[in-house]
Amino acid sequence: MSNLISSSNKFLIVISGPTGVGKSDLAIRLAQELNAEIFSADSRQIYKEMTIGTAKPTFEELSLVPHHFINHVSIFDTYSAGHYEWDAKKLLHRYFQSNAIGILVGGTGLYIKALLNGLDNFPKVDQKVIDHLEIHYKESGLEWLQNQVRILDPDYYHKVDLFNSRRLIRALSVVLESNSTYTSFLEHENKVTLPYHIIEIGLDVPRELLYERINKRVDSMISNGLVEEASLLYQFKNYRPLETVGYQELFQYFDHEISKYEAIELIKQNSRRYAKRQITWFKKHGNWKYFKPDDFENIFHFITQKTAF
Repeated sequence: MSNLISSSNKFLIVISGPTGVGKSDLAIRLAQELNAEIFSADSRQIYKEMTIGTAKPTFEELSLVPHHFINHVSIFDTYSAGHYEWDAKKLLHRYFQSNAIGILVGGTGLYIKALLNGLDNFPKVDQKVIDHLEIHYKESGLEWLQNQVRILDPDYYHKVDLFNSRRLIRALSVVLESNSTYTSFLEHENKVTLPYHIIEIGLDVPRELLYERINKRVDSMISNGLVEEASLLYQFKNYRPLETVGYQELFQYFDHEISKYEAIELIKQNSRRYAKRQITWFKKHGNWKYFKPDDFENIFHFITQKTAF
């Protein structure tokens, strides 16, 4: 592939879309065709201990193409979008020294935004404000955080991963410190210049089909041992990476708050809600060219046009 385009032209193909839409399958096929490597932009697959519940590529899939930022850190590490921005830019800089095309794939909009646009300029928050929110969270639980965000910043409430306490506390701390919504700061993006061209591809399917795929994938996760995986991680349930869909519902089951059937149905429901928020976010951010995930011929043609093969 490096023989087909000038060495001065570097391209990062960004594949986005909601959970369960088929991003990984497309990325692997494209990477094989383009002799490229894959850079994950998934804030859950980045953790070593979380495998089945994050729908990581299988061992066989990972062996087909080099992947980066899968199993990158531990749930015991502190890792943020800022860390990801730094790590990804550093790694891509090295990668493009000898490669013409890379593929960034994932559904974590904040990771993609951090890499492509830089993080937003938020006010410095007094640690006392954060500590105050942490205390309320421990006393009143995740639902309290969710309700506070819904009241104080309803726009962000419809975008954020409602199971990510860290992001909820971050948003509330900015609101309390600035007397402005968290969303208002998201509207002022930093413009960064990247040393490679960006090709943005969004994947989309009819909502009914997406929800059907999500439901089937959850059933597959259960069959492949998600309950057992969650059981092993249960002792770490208060670690922030585990405050996410697929694990929190099963932790409720282990705590005898709901039945196993109810937990599985909640995973499906919360996954569908998460997908809906992802769709909303990506339609507002970026300059995506949308395709159906199985429309490989037209996707490949679009890429070859953009890279002037």
